[in-house]
Amino acid sequence: MSVLTPDICVIGGGSGGLSVAAGAAQLGAETVLIERARMGGDCLNYGCVPSKALLAAAHAAAAQRQAGRFGVQAGEPAIDFRAVHDHIHGVIAAIAPHDSEERFASLGVRVLRAQARFTGPREVVADEVRVQARRFVIATGSSPLVPPLPGLDRTPYLTNETIFDLTERPRHLLVVGGGPIGVELAQAFRRLGAAVSVVELATLLPKDDPELVQTVRQRLHEEGIALHERTRVTAVESTADGVALLAESDGNRIRVDGSHLLIAAGRRANSDGLELAAAGIAHTPTGITVDSHLRTSNRRVYAIGDAVGGLQFTHLAGYHAGIVIRHALFRLPARVDMRLVPWVTYSDPELAQVGLTEAAARAAGQEVRVLRWPFAENDRAQTERATAGVVKAVVTARGRILGAAIVGSHAGELIQTWQLAMANGLKIGALATLVAPYPTLGEASKRAAGSFYTPRLFNRRTRRLVRFLRWFG
Repeated sequence: MSVLTPDICVIGGGSGGLSVAAGAAQLGAETVLIERARMGGDCLNYGCVPSKALLAAAHAAAAQRQAGRFGVQAGEPAIDFRAVHDHIHGVIAAIAPHDSEERFASLGVRVLRAQARFTGPREVVADEVRVQARRFVIATGSSPLVPPLPGLDRTPYLTNETIFDLTERPRHLLVVGGGPIGVELAQAFRRLGAAVSVVELATLLPKDDPELVQTVRQRLHEEGIALHERTRVTAVESTADGVALLAESDGNRIRVDGSHLLIAAGRRANSDGLELAAAGIAHTPTGITVDSHLRTSNRRVYAIGDAVGGLQFTHLAGYHAGIVIRHALFRLPARVDMRLVPWVTYSDPELAQVGLTEAAARAAGQEVRVLRWPFAENDRAQTERATAGVVKAVVTARGRILGAAIVGSHAGELIQTWQLAMANGLKIGALATLVAPYPTLGEASKRAAGSFYTPRLFNRRTRRLVRFLRWFG
């Protein structure tokens, strides 16, 4: 058995692990990367990339249906679902070389395609190779959480790891889970012509601001998606035509029949087979325990991305990777600040959040002001008939930004202005005085920020001051 002694060993070739490996190698650190499955991980193969490719096809279908609003007659689109499948996998294939073993080998990374397991606090074994690195980074990602529903073991079902392999459109897709994955895929399949029902134990998108979620909920209703919120699935069964969900809602038993079943009930951190105990690495069922520097209980080992639980986003894994590079290689006191991590649900309209929601700010005992600006009062939104939505910001009485949420067209792009302001300690006045090009959706953020000053500026005292100053010419 051969022995490698690199500066850093990364376990997991998903977005976070690849970022650490590429950064470390290019900075001159001897780097080993261990990946047991597909390079690129969940994001490239089963998550962000295929889902957004599917959403692009769904947006195209919706645009054709809605073209009449602009005087363009198009009508109902003809959906070639096999071609949609080929589009999705064509996008994956186009991006795959960037995440490939060959590219990382060209960067100087030693790539091992095997299962990694710790044999001690300073050693990992991968097939016939022992890796004794100065530092380890666990970036093993997450997998779909499949709840123990009675009958599910006897019923065919899909997860995000298998749904993008469909070459025929489902007749009626049943979705268990109303979080971001469930909502995005439900709307996409509905727009591509499938009947869709969503069953959610709590409420739709429960981590987001309920006021803004209502806008998304209304659009899903309008598009014909059946939403069963506060509904508990009690059993699953196969039928002659597909699958059925048995559920309870407000004490009533209901049955929902469909052709296909998608389980989108959350994610679980991947740690199986790592033998974490052998390395003295503490973990829980939700993920590996880390400190603010992303170090585990074994100070030579870091963990990043979905492997640590909590928010599970590709951009968060990339943020974690930067923290580890700075702390492990440069010995800088880099720490994670979760207040600055935005998230987006890519529904139509999109829903984005950074920082505290209104409810979280009030629960923390903060004295807050809530600022709003509706898309209906934005001229660009009017020209594009995209007036459903609002910019909502939560600030202190002195104008410090605690959080912002946006529901509306391109919310994922618009939220970045608020994240930048918060990351740099800018107060609301910085956004209020922004010179925004006209007409753009970004003006809505400027107007929301400007509304902070409206009560102070347009009041009786100010009017008296203006009248007084007139006497001086």
